[in-house]
Amino acid sequence: MKIYLQLFYILLCSFLGEILKHLLGLPIPGSVLGMLVLFLALQTKILKVEDVKEVGAFLLGNLTILFVPAGVGIMVNFTAIQDVWYILVGVSLVITAVVMGLTGRLVQFVKVKFEGDYAAPHSKEVETSDE
Repeated sequence: MKIYLQLFYILLCSFLGEILKHLLGLPIPGSVLGMLVLFLALQTKILKVEDVKEVGAFLLGNLTILFVPAGVGIMVNFTAIQDVWYILVGVSLVITAVVMGLTGRLVQFVKVKFEGDYAAPHSKEVETSDE
């Protein structure tokens, strides 16, 4: 019964996101708004992590299977993108590299700023050992 309740909470947040999208007329997908609703519910302690932990872990563990319908849809409708597929692949690769680079820089910044024990690889400090 616990699993069903956890799934209900996640689906409820997704449903609320869809309602918000239609009520507010936002150009944001309802599923994204649903994630924001879930995030706010967790931050405000309306829901606890334990209330969605098992089903959330299951969904994250099986996330790749959720991309299969999108991949099949692209292959079925390939004629719609056959003239620009190389542009889409190029943009995807560039954006992936940019996101990876920015994420790395952000992690370095946070570690230096808040933990203070991280020495950046481009740091001028050289470790010496007294042997």
